[in-house]
Amino acid sequence: MPIPVIDLADAREPGAPGSAAAARILRTAATDSGFFYVRHHGVPDEMIGRQFKLARRLLDLPATTRQRLSIRHSPIMRGFEGLGEQTLDAAARPDLKESFYCGMVYPADHPYVKAGYQTYGPNQWPEEIPEAPAVCEAYIQAMLALSRRLMNLLALSLDLPESYFDATSESPMITLRMIRYPPHPADADERTFGAGAHTDWGALTILAQDQHGGLEVQTPGGQWIEATPMPGTFVVNLGDMIPRWTNGLYHSNPHRVRNHYSSGAPRYSIPFFYEPDYFARIEAVPGTVAPGEMPRFAACTAGEHLREMYRKTYATA
Repeated sequence: MPIPVIDLADAREPGAPGSAAAARILRTAATDSGFFYVRHHGVPDEMIGRQFKLARRLLDLPATTRQRLSIRHSPIMRGFEGLGEQTLDAAARPDLKESFYCGMVYPADHPYVKAGYQTYGPNQWPEEIPEAPAVCEAYIQAMLALSRRLMNLLALSLDLPESYFDATSESPMITLRMIRYPPHPADADERTFGAGAHTDWGALTILAQDQHGGLEVQTPGGQWIEATPMPGTFVVNLGDMIPRWTNGLYHSNPHRVRNHYSSGAPRYSIPFFYEPDYFARIEAVPGTVAPGEMPRFAACTAGEHLREMYRKTYATA
């Protein structure tokens, strides 16, 4: 089954006439691979292009700058990550990618910041690019609005009120990541990937990818298919919180990356990770557990879930 496309032209606002149709397509995608494209999403092309330009500038900074601002110096893992510092698939070699992480800005007196919860706290910015904080914050706010709208449609797809998940988004956990994948080595073995097979940890991932391609999605039947770049779209996938929230009805499927672009150029991608409020309760929503049956997953908070995922893939987390 190909990855479906959801057109948001008539479904951008609560109660919009195209909302029901968009929710039906989302349900089809969610019960299959958990991946779909969105078009007419309302995020300007100029904003996306500006973010890719910033990604290139950040990842072209000198090694000394990137090491000084490494995520290893940040308790909430903000800053630069070098090649091979993450291994998403424990059976594969370290990932062939490097990246820069930042997140939503919360005031220093916010209780979650004061408590030191994961993803809440200061970013690390290079002095060489003074406009970087403003560019990233604008993009984060645009993507947060889109994420909240997609959560509305997710609720509709489950026959729940459109506003069902709104209360879980009061102080969301937000991570923006800009990634560069070097060309795939010609002599690489079958255990070498730009990003090893993995599922994402949170609720939604909204991905802007360049024209090079390389993202592969595993279908429920075990086949790997390409998420080919489509102009004017984002690729969206459901993270591991969604199966918990839907008692396994909706899927969070594995995906991986290999940069096989023929020119030997690097591949850039910009994933935006939306997670709900740290204390949002992740448990089966109404209508997903049959009478007399027990939920398939133990209830937890979003923060508990995300903390465990970091521990699994980062030695210092």
